[in-house]
Amino acid sequence: MTFEELTNLAKEKVSPRELTPNCYVASVACALETEDGHVYTGVSIDSSSSLGFCAEHGAIADMIQHNESRVARCVAVHYSGKIYAPCGRCRQFFYNINPDNLATKFLLPDNDTTDLATLLPYLN
Repeated sequence: MTFEELTNLAKEKVSPRELTPNCYVASVACALETEDGHVYTGVSIDSSSSLGFCAEHGAIADMIQHNESRVARCVAVHYSGKIYAPCGRCRQFFYNINPDNLATKFLLPDNDTTDLATLLPYLN
């Protein structure tokens, strides 16, 4: 699957809404493709007291349920259409679930791509 196809899939999942005054969901969506070609999606959950999580976490949880952990490529899209690079927490999470994810390619806001090894350069 191309980054354009993953981006379009993520855009379909974006659906920002307030569940409660303390919980806003789906302002960002993520689509990732595994090395085996399976695609998983997730949305962000923003909650008070830092109890929410990024869209990448939702997509990873879906992937883990299907006994996969190696991500080939990933994109996260804000409801404005802007592409988001993974935050530091997500970068570490990708690495923690499978060190081979250092080769995972991410679409960046400038429409360029990079791998997790570049985004996480200080590993022991």
